[in-house]
Amino acid sequence: MPDIPVDFAVMTSLAIRYGTNMLGALLLAIAGIWLAGAAERTAHRLLLAARHMDVTVAGFLSSLVRYAVLAVALVAILQVIGIQATSLIAVLGAASLAIGLALQGTLSNMAAGVMLLLFRPFRVGDHIEVGGKNGEVRDLTLFFTELSTADNVQVLIPNGSVWGNAMTNFSKYPDRFVETKVTARNGDADATIQDVRAFLTDNRRVLSSPPPVVEKVGYGDPIELNVKAWTKAADTAALRYELSRFVTERAKAKEAAVQPAE
Repeated sequence: MPDIPVDFAVMTSLAIRYGTNMLGALLLAIAGIWLAGAAERTAHRLLLAARHMDVTVAGFLSSLVRYAVLAVALVAILQVIGIQATSLIAVLGAASLAIGLALQGTLSNMAAGVMLLLFRPFRVGDHIEVGGKNGEVRDLTLFFTELSTADNVQVLIPNGSVWGNAMTNFSKYPDRFVETKVTARNGDADATIQDVRAFLTDNRRVLSSPPPVVEKVGYGDPIELNVKAWTKAADTAALRYELSRFVTERAKAKEAAVQPAE
């Protein structure tokens, strides 16, 4: 087998050339990653300094800044290595089109997540009902909305279902009213109304303005009473429970009082 002559000068020249390019690309990669992190932190700090800026929106926008810096760094690295960015961008565009067609559902969830982050129909900590699910918002990402139910169960809803359906936000306004029905005997209706009014007046969760309302609904025996009371949104469930417990215990006390006479 004939010996192949080796031109060490050419190999050395190629090694120096491509080695320098690779070293430059490595340095650009390190600098790009550092600059992307610094830009994200700076953007996040500046966004939070603005008035009425939500933490989730600030995190989302600052992450976009980070990815933009990384994209610029990637193009610069490709140029240093010797790869033409224009042809690569054309290939990536065609690949992105194919991937987008294959992932229409996922991309629709992402688009809905962007809309939720920008328009903010609810915030983390709000109590909402959407798509037949009811709970407290724990997290909002680009693809899912995480709820925690009353019995502490995690519920993940795709953002496309959240954005495309009617939503009830129980925490949007600071005050809400609790409305319930109370049944009383006709002869005990007036006493029941007085006791329920006294309970609502003394309860710290009930707002004094507008005042609570306890009124008769219809006639007959037993008679139905309609109870309405305004409270803070966060105290709605607690007030409803306390009112129900008071009515139940009062009825039991009345039955125990008349039992010996019977």
